[in-house]
Amino acid sequence: MYKTVVLSYAPRAASMAQQVEAKANEMEAQGWTLTTFSITNSAKGILVFHSDKEAEQ
Repeated sequence: MYKTVVLSYAPRAASMAQQVEAKANEMEAQGWTLTTFSITNSAKGILVFHSDKEAEQ
């Protein structure tokens, strides 16, 4: 299963890195692994996480 998270506006690399690290650590604690991420032209981050768990119904 995959999950996508959008990070808020972060125009500086240091603040974006901090947000990515915090969200990756938070999601890892919930069993998700960061697969990839990208930064948009509007300085927002899109993070894609993967988990081997079945979808909760």
